[in-house]
Parts: sequence; C-alpha cells; structure tokens
Amino acid sequence: MAHPPAEQFFPYNYTMITLGNGLRAIIIPMPSNGLVAYYSIVRTGSRDEWEPGHSGFAHFFEHMMFRGTKNFPADKYDKLITEMGADANAYTTDDYTAYHLSFTSGDLEQVIRLESDRFQNLFYQEAAFQTESGAVYGEYRKGKTNPWELLSEKLQETAFTKHTYRHTTIGFEADIKAMPTMYEYSKSFFQRYYRPENIVLVIVGDVKKGQTETLLKKYYGAWKKGYIQPKIEVEPAQNGEREGTVSYPGKTLPLIAIMYKGERYDPSNRSMVAALLLGELAFGENSELNKRLTLKEQKVQLIAADFGMNRDPNLWGVYSMVKQQSDVPYVRGEVYKTLEVYKSSLVAEKKLQDLKSRLKYSFLMDLDTPEKVAGNLARFVALTGGIETVDQLFAAYEKVTPQDIQDAARKFFLAESRTVITLTGSK
Repeated sequence: MAHPPAEQFFPYNYTMITLGNGLRAIIIPMPSNGLVAYYSIVRTGSRDEWEPGHSGFAHFFEHMMFRGTKNFPADKYDKLITEMGADANAYTTDDYTAYHLSFTSGDLEQVIRLESDRFQNLFYQEAAFQTESGAVYGEYRKGKTNPWELLSEKLQETAFTKHTYRHTTIGFEADIKAMPTMYEYSKSFFQRYYRPENIVLVIVGDVKKGQTETLLKKYYGAWKKGYIQPKIEVEPAQNGEREGTVSYPGKTLPLIAIMYKGERYDPSNRSMVAALLLGELAFGENSELNKRLTLKEQKVQLIAADFGMNRDPNLWGVYSMVKQQSDVPYVRGEVYKTLEVYKSSLVAEKKLQDLKSRLKYSFLMDLDTPEKVAGNLARFVALTGGIETVDQLFAAYEKVTPQDIQDAARKFFLAESRTVITLTGSK
C-alpha cells in the first residue's frame, strides 16, 4: 500500500511489499540524479547472542558476508561492485546488522542478484572462517586501545546481569578468542537468523515500484523461511546504585558514564518519548549544563546525552570527558543536580517547543540523498520492521507536555537504577 506524503511527517511517498516468504521491502522513490541506496537490514544484533560462550557472532557475520558464494566468490563480487562504481559496506549494532550499497539505477538488477545470492547462499570453508575470526580478535584488541571502548565494556558488564546487552557489539573477549573453534556453530547462527522473515530491504532513490517488486520476487522469491527467535532473558529490576572504575594503560583525559535503566522503544509509551526529549533538554548540545561545563567553566572536553532507542530496555544517561581528574566528582554532582531540577520544576513551554521544532527540522534536513534516507531509517526499521513508526514518534513528541517531562525525570532517574563508571589513564 502506498502512503501519500500529505498523510505523514516522513516527506517521501513509499511502498511496503511483503513476499510470500516474509521478506519485506520498503521502496522509496525520490529525486536523486540516478542514485540508489540499497540497505539489507538484518533484525539481529549482539542482543540476539543469547547462548553462553557465543557472543560476537552478529558482528562476525558482518565480516563473513563479504566472503562470497559459489556463484560469486569474494574476488568476483568485489570486481563486480568495483566495475559498477558502487560503494558496499556494513555495520553491526546491539539490535541489528545493516548491509548497504550506493550505486546508479541502471545497476539495480545486478545489485539485487548479488545481494540475494549472498544472503541465501553464503559459502565459506573452515580455513576462511578461522582466518576471519582471527581478524575479528585483532579488531577487538585494537579496540582495547580506545578508552571509550573500555568504558563501554565495563559499563555494560556492570549495568546488566542477565540480558544480552551485558556484552558490547563485538562480544566478550573469551568468546572471541574461542571463536575459531566454532565453525559448525557459525553455520547454525546464519541458518537461524539470516532468513527472509527477519530481514527488511530499504531501497531508496531512482527506482520504480513495479520494476523493483518484479526483480525482488525473481531473485528472493525462492528463499525459504526458517527464522528462530532467540531466547533472551529479561533483565531483573536494579535495586541499588552500581559503580565501577577502569584503568586505561595509556594517556587519556578522565571519562565518566552516568547511566540509568531506560525502557524499550515504543512511541505509544508517553514516558519513554518524554525521556528522549528530557535527555536533550538536560544534557544535549544546547542544554544549559553543556554550555556551562564546556564553555563557561571549561571543566569538560565534552559532555553528551545518550538516550538510545532499543528493542529491549537499555541505558539512558550521560558521557563526559573531564579535563582534570579532580573535577570528576564536581561534574558528576552537576549531572545529579540537573536531573533534580527537572524532577522538582516544570520546563518552560517555549523551551520544550523549540526542542521539538529543532528535532523535526534536523531530521527532515538530513533526508536529502538516498543514502541519508536509508541510513536514518535503518534503526527504526530494525526496531519495528517498518517506517510508520517515524510518523508515530514525531506525533508523540508533539503531545509531550512539561508535566510529562517532570514525570519522566521522577520515574527513570533514581539512584537505585543508576550505574556510574569512571575511567582514568596512566600518569
């Protein structure tokens, strides 16, 4: 069914089609000088790695999917992509994995042929598996040289005890080290999660609905269903503040993460929507605290809100890089004071309305190319399977009142649901 722009906040007409095997495709024609963005969004991320000892496989397949098939081995796939002048890449997150290409519209059928083949017929032998899993461990070790990676790893391990958000996207180190021995398991992971009913295509740019639908049926139609839901444990309620420290074996300014348990993405949940706005009001780039700590007092190199949208309840809060170790307690205290202000008083109506306008404007202004449209929709698609939620979220923003902001501050930002991690470098 087509959705006319007059009925929606999202500015482009789009069509969702669903093949008989459950594969969904969102087709978004837009003026693009012949360019097309093609995203294959696998609704599996590190969240779905529920079996003990097997974290890291969602990210691992981001690598393996470029290993090729019997029809198009890696060197042949790469040659064809290069000849098209296309740009092919991928990334993995907590909730999904995205494979994306940018190319010219005349190559649409070739891209659909290549992408449908590797998703259905990925082929790799044990030697190639071991080589790639070794490379992933190398990537993990390289990440350990980044203090932000160390902070994030400690934060997730401390804040979660049961849920799979306990490990970062790349996985636990012990699991990654053991990965080269898990060839057979890797094939089962692919067979369970890389299935048509768990994947949504987002195709944006110089495309026609009828032609695209015909090509999708031709190349993806024979793909068999087989998705198996992961058995993810619910995280128990946190009943006390948790703290942790990290020593970084190099020079860095001190880092601090102050995080609270949030709620899963649901635009019909008024308190969740209000909390997203609260994060921007209290700690965003235009917030009073941000301006004071970075510009006026020059206590921090940066302070940033992190209020993510996730399939399951994750963390909401603040990251900061502090200029002096002695100022870490001060910065921490100022974050707490700011939240108390929002708990005890109502935000000015104009301030709230200005934020809503800024969010709408910045979202719309970042939809000017096919790549930006598909990229900005990716998480929404992963969370819900469609893009109707964009309209729902921005409509929900409009309904949030100053009282809703105060209620969210009182509901979520409690000491007993807080986790604080500080990282310091070597002297």
